[in-house]
Amino acid sequence: MTEFPDATPWKMYIGGEWVDALDGETHDVITPIDRNVVIATVPEGKEADADRAVKAARAAFPEWAGLPFKERQKLLIKCADALEAGSEELAELTALDTGNAIRTQARPETVILADLFRYMGGVAGEVKGTTLPAGDRQLQYTKRVPLGVVAGILPWNSPLMIAAFKTPAALAAGNTIVLKSAEDAPLTILKMAELLDGILPPGVLNVVTGKGSVIGEALNVHPDVDKLSFTGSTNVGRHVAEVAGRRLAHSSMELGGKSPNIIFPDSDDEDTVEQVLLSTRFARQGQSCTMGSRLFLHEDIYDSFLAKLVAAVKKMKVGDPRDEATDIGAIINEKQYDQVADYIEMGKSMDGVEIAYDGHGELNVGEPGFYHAPVIFSKAQNDWQTSQEEIFGPVLSVIPWKTVDEVIGMANTNEYGLAAYVFTKDLDSALTMADRIESGWIQVNQGGGQLAGQAYGGMKNSGFGREASLEGMLEGFTQIKQVNIRIR
Repeated sequence: MTEFPDATPWKMYIGGEWVDALDGETHDVITPIDRNVVIATVPEGKEADADRAVKAARAAFPEWAGLPFKERQKLLIKCADALEAGSEELAELTALDTGNAIRTQARPETVILADLFRYMGGVAGEVKGTTLPAGDRQLQYTKRVPLGVVAGILPWNSPLMIAAFKTPAALAAGNTIVLKSAEDAPLTILKMAELLDGILPPGVLNVVTGKGSVIGEALNVHPDVDKLSFTGSTNVGRHVAEVAGRRLAHSSMELGGKSPNIIFPDSDDEDTVEQVLLSTRFARQGQSCTMGSRLFLHEDIYDSFLAKLVAAVKKMKVGDPRDEATDIGAIINEKQYDQVADYIEMGKSMDGVEIAYDGHGELNVGEPGFYHAPVIFSKAQNDWQTSQEEIFGPVLSVIPWKTVDEVIGMANTNEYGLAAYVFTKDLDSALTMADRIESGWIQVNQGGGQLAGQAYGGMKNSGFGREASLEGMLEGFTQIKQVNIRIR
């Protein structure tokens, strides 16, 4: 597969209109499938463009917030219908824009996008207050009211899925939103806005493009942005939270991870291998903050399970993400490609390391894109950099363990706390691990992704806030107003 579409000029979506940057500047979008191919140009948004997007969202807010919930509900469900109808177009563009394989990642991403619009439409009527029995001639009640204008800062690894976590929840609660798409993968978010154009009132949903350090920062400091909802690296998230905090804006942070993946002796079987393979996020090139990148294998099954896992990984095809046969697509850009390569070399240099699998010798992609095959480091130690730092590439560290206390200690010896995976047939062991592991999202005997309605989010340096559930929508996108009335 070598054909690419001609470079298409896209515009930003502000106030229900498609607009260029005010200064007319653009930047090229290069597909990770082939580093020499420009597939689109998008506006290079600046501070003034952020300001007009925020103004459009602010102007639309009173009417949107004042709608009966049933009206917002109907519109969100119409959005879900439109996204489902356009799902294949979104999936094809995702493969081209992000390098994520169409079968293993791009299509599932479009499913959760439509699912969350439909789910949030369904629970829009749950934005309720309470009454207090304060006695005769007293009416004391609370109202949950929207925050106002939300700025959603999106990453490049799974733009549609992360937009799904933020956008429908913010809108269901009565907020308006400005989405800042990732500089390296802006097209699917613009396409999402195109599919929803004409359904939502002008200004309710806005999409801007440009550098995070420029237009993203402009949204962060804007006095009329009431909440920053950020997904990205911990270092950048720490800055966003600090800046937002200085002006007492609301914020939520979904940041990095180095997730433990713990296999008990009773789970040396093919079903566990299949689920562990899902948890490694190799099918997303390891470009996932929930990647189970530290695989803790009990010493009794270490060699047996690792052999099964390597055999399964060997069957995965690295290639053009548009190809239905491809399991693993392309790394997003040259900078990330080089970073992953540096970590691989670092891991190979560690004393005592064994290379259980290195697929680079079998790579035969054919196009000059950013392709990395999986690498599995065996007999790794938990304190190695490759075992402690987020690589964001298809690199797995496999670490032996003996006792439950030992593996829990290793699992928790890390700055992150986003996801964790435990595989055991013993319910007591499962509950013990779920209770003691320091992580915001723990899966037992499964390795798949998030579902609509789950309270997904991190602990420790993996961030704070939950947005993709009913509870998360209420906590993340509303605030409580207490009203006390003395009846005369």
